Amino acid sequence: MTVWRDWRRTVTFSKQAPGVTLLHESPELKVVLVGLDVGQALPVHPGPAGLFHFLDGEGVMVVGPEEVAVAAGVTVVVPTGALRGVRATSRLVFLGSLGDPASENGPH
Repeated sequence: MTVWRDWRRTVTFSKQAPGVTLLHESPELKVVLVGLDVGQALPVHPGPAGLFHFLDGEGVMVVGPEEVAVAAGVTVVVPTGALRGVRATSRLVFLGSLGDPASENGPH
């Protein structure tokens, strides 16, 4: 077991690329903490089933043809294979949990 008492001490930001902190990885589950600066994005891509819980900031999540406004407290669940991406309209932090990381296009 690993415990993070405060995500604010763990999240990273970079002007060059999204800050991705790997919290857990196993054959069944991958958990990441992502920090995006204003204007940064994770490009639309396919992936395994996932849960994305937004902790701070505002942005837009793309799932298939839909775009959804996201902010602290919003949770989005995405099915396996669905195209997904996130872009930040303010500094944005989210927790991503990916089931079966090898199920779509290899490990993520």
